[in-house]
Amino acid sequence: MDVMPYQNQAEGFVKRYLLADPCLPYTSVLAGIFLCKMVYDLMESFSSIHIKSYSALTKMKRIEWNNRRVGISTVHAIFISLMALYFVFFSDLFSDQTSLQGLMVFRSSPLSNFGLGVSVGYFLADLGMIIWLYPSLGGLEYIFHHSLSGVAVAYSLFSGEAQLYTYMVLISEVTTPSINLRWYLDTAGLKRSKAYLINGVAIFLAWLTARILLFIYMFYHVYIHYDQVVQMNTFGYLLVFVVPIALSVMNLMWFGKIVKGLKKTLEKRQ
Repeated sequence: MDVMPYQNQAEGFVKRYLLADPCLPYTSVLAGIFLCKMVYDLMESFSSIHIKSYSALTKMKRIEWNNRRVGISTVHAIFISLMALYFVFFSDLFSDQTSLQGLMVFRSSPLSNFGLGVSVGYFLADLGMIIWLYPSLGGLEYIFHHSLSGVAVAYSLFSGEAQLYTYMVLISEVTTPSINLRWYLDTAGLKRSKAYLINGVAIFLAWLTARILLFIYMFYHVYIHYDQVVQMNTFGYLLVFVVPIALSVMNLMWFGKIVKGLKKTLEKRQ
């Protein structure tokens, strides 16, 4: 019985402050950073006990395993992909047919803010690791990608503008688990396995859909809703065009490498 008053006070504090609309963007970013740390530690503990090949990896490979390839990166990709797919294709929040008030480009909700906040926390944590261990976890292209993405997502979170387009771009994270699986199969010496080939085809199809075709659809959506986009803040307006165009160029460059890699894998199996 003595515990109940403290429990009620804790619940009241969470509802009144941590989950209150003005605080939610900040608490969700902190939650994203905390979750990254938690997943890293859990992955390190689990892998060292249950995965035999983990102990044979170098220190840097173990960090990459926990952070980029199997742990944090994959968990964030699954989380934000599900959130993005929901808001883009299933939620009425950004629909033209909804009875919600206000222009589509200015709509947001506590749930949409929470999803973006967790993603900002991930980009900050991952960018910090990349810079701290540079260039072991990635070169300048990774720093540029994370910085650009982090700024765009953070602006959308704190301004409430263009959240639909932010989530459209974040759907591209659906390609991350298969990319990470490719690294795992390569590290495990399974480049000639059937699983490696199937995963390569999955990467090709996912990349084509989420990072090429969906971006084309996003540009079309911006075009038909330009009367709303033009009413955004100047910085937000620029981000709607600059970020997707820059990411599209990078996606096309990486897609060329994916096609070459898949062709090489198929030729070796013939």
